[in-house]
Amino acid sequence: MRYAIATIVALSCSPLSAQQLDMDFRIVEDDQAAGCLGATVQGLDPNGDGFLAVRTGPGTNYRKIDELHNGDGVRPCAQSGKWWGVYYGNPRRKGWVHGNWLGRWAG
Repeated sequence: MRYAIATIVALSCSPLSAQQLDMDFRIVEDDQAAGCLGATVQGLDPNGDGFLAVRTGPGTNYRKIDELHNGDGVRPCAQSGKWWGVYYGNPRRKGWVHGNWLGRWAG
């Protein structure tokens, strides 16, 4: 099984666009999400919020930029504590999610 090495890069205080994060990450090995593991969003309470917030950095103090739902696939590539920097969607986007809601990891 091959694992990509990821780095975390803090960005300057410039205005955010849809793809800029407050705490960015990238894959050092080949800068492709294909080098990351695959996971699925799971365990969200359908009677609760029903979504996993995607944020601009690893923590609830960062701005929410998107939502994921049970069954959505992500590619975790960076970790900061219990938070994971993930690639997701088509077209490919990226952001940070809490790892409690990621399951079924595959390489």
